[in-house]
Amino acid sequence: MSDAMQAAILAKQDELRHTPERALATFTSRSKLDTGFRSEVQIRAHRVVVDEPPQLGGSDAGPNPIELLLGALGACQEITYQAYAKALGIPLESVSVELEGDIDLRGFFGVDEAVRAGFQRIRGRVHLESDASREDLARLKAMVDRHCPVLDMLSTPVPVALELAEG
Repeated sequence: MSDAMQAAILAKQDELRHTPERALATFTSRSKLDTGFRSEVQIRAHRVVVDEPPQLGGSDAGPNPIELLLGALGACQEITYQAYAKALGIPLESVSVELEGDIDLRGFFGVDEAVRAGFQRIRGRVHLESDASREDLARLKAMVDRHCPVLDMLSTPVPVALELAEG
């Protein structure tokens, strides 16, 4: 990460300390089911195709929603590691994340109402290339675990309200 990026992060932190009303943001997405289980998701100027694999009835035109969730967690971890490493002055050459999520499909398919529809467990490994000490890397991990938005949303329930709209 460049010195300009570090300066931008530190400046944003300072701005939000002094003007917390600027900290509130709303992110949006729109999606529409196309054919079968294929869905097109619009996020800002980006389009993402989401689909199920053939063994779940899809055409495999893209990752499925739960795979995207794993991808979102991995990418958020990487971004948060990069940002905090720079902000804390900890050298970080590279960061990558491998994740696995276990799901019991009886929950999704309504076979057993006692089984949750989502992941039973998510586990993974964060790979860091760094010359930093173990203590600094432990401090960095603690900061990332505390401030990674996707990890926070997966670890703590988020109120969700979905309503049916006409048309």
